[in-house]
Amino acid sequence: MQKNTLKYSALVFAGGASYGIMATTVKFALNDGFSWTQIAASQPLFGTLLFAAALLVLILRGKRPVRLSPKRIASLLALGLTTCTTCVLYNFALTKLPVAVAITLLFQFTWIGVVIQIIVTRRRPQPAELAAAAVILGGTLLASGLFSEALDQVDPLGVVCGLLSAVSTALFMFLSGRIGVDLPPIQRGLFVCLGACILGFIACPTYFASGALQAGIWKYGLVLGAFGLLIPVILFGIGTPHLPTGLSTIMASSELPCGILVSVLILGEPIDVLQTIGIVVILAGVVVSQLPNLLPPKLPDSAT
Repeated sequence: MQKNTLKYSALVFAGGASYGIMATTVKFALNDGFSWTQIAASQPLFGTLLFAAALLVLILRGKRPVRLSPKRIASLLALGLTTCTTCVLYNFALTKLPVAVAITLLFQFTWIGVVIQIIVTRRRPQPAELAAAAVILGGTLLASGLFSEALDQVDPLGVVCGLLSAVSTALFMFLSGRIGVDLPPIQRGLFVCLGACILGFIACPTYFASGALQAGIWKYGLVLGAFGLLIPVILFGIGTPHLPTGLSTIMASSELPCGILVSVLILGEPIDVLQTIGIVVILAGVVVSQLPNLLPPKLPDSAT
């Protein structure tokens, strides 16, 4: 049991880390003149294309897709709406708030996931999960660079959208462990991405007419589709059904340290001592959450 928990936790950790590529990619796309709505629509579009290509390869190799009822298709599309909701809300928050503030608000999903677990499953979180959530929140405040930002003008709408993006992230982690978990990951991911496309094109109805594809947004769409949907949807789909929601959201907090590392290596952005300490604290929080699985199991008392 302990080894299995570690394995599935590692998959969710890797899925969260893949999200860390997104912030730098979005920054490049914005610098190239694309709007946040065009970027939000590109991610699910190219995620869908990548999943469709992968499914086609499987079909050509003789694997038949599972027949799905309309009800199951609707549930998968709804799951896709939750992940695209995070993308839309977070991208909008970035236009209203400093990056550090937006990241800090998004990462409230670590404790929101624990709350959802308590409300829905009536399962009390383990002490290690509560301790890890507290440690990770403290590390997030340091790693985000929040203390280096001037917060005299914080847009209330941006704050609301940032917090709602945290709620939608926690909901996606919760639902990902319960919807379509018995389906092949590629087929499941295709319908999830199709659901995300619905909201993406609602946010940007002029996407195709705008000429964004001809202008080169497809480069960023491929990266966002791969690291924002293809990889995490598959890894979360495999890992989250075997983990409590609280533990899943804790493991997915790998996004922040990975995102900072990518921005330092690719964008050359500076990182101060507090941010470095914050990254270490976040990783320490992940270790704390896994202590029950890292320690040797208690041996039953021998009969006397």
